[in-house]
Amino acid sequence: MDFYPTPAPAVSALAPRLSRNTTFVEPCAGDGRLADMLDMLGHTCTYASDLEPRRRDIRVLDVLDLNEVHCLGADLIITNPPWSRGVLHPLILHLSQLRPTWLLFDADWAHTRQAKPYLAFCVEIVAVGRLKWVEGSPFTGKDNCAWYLFDKGVTSYIKFSGVTK
Repeated sequence: MDFYPTPAPAVSALAPRLSRNTTFVEPCAGDGRLADMLDMLGHTCTYASDLEPRRRDIRVLDVLDLNEVHCLGADLIITNPPWSRGVLHPLILHLSQLRPTWLLFDADWAHTRQAKPYLAFCVEIVAVGRLKWVEGSPFTGKDNCAWYLFDKGVTSYIKFSGVTK
């Protein structure tokens, strides 16, 4: 219930990190924009859902109810989740147990105490910078954003990639 369609520059920042023909699940799909942009780049969304879908082909499902059956045939989970920590933190734990998971949210999170338990299985951070979340607005958001790759099966150092402009 925290709907902000994923802007194209966010997808452009993630795309070089994906293998060719990646299959993925999008559990916070909203209007399907993120999945559509990745599909146009040659990747395949195998399952799209949202608590309040904004398109008929997106299934109704609470992200925390996503399970292995929904993820069959998918390499990754890729989504722009709600940023409220009460939702985000359980979501990180749940999704990263199912598949390696790319999540788009505020970059400053990584520099807080609350991030410490989750950074143990954060494999990569890709800086995106400020995004324009509201179409037609002359303004970008106030927060810098990043893609975070979480994988419960991996505990290693974090690879950080900066924005190139």
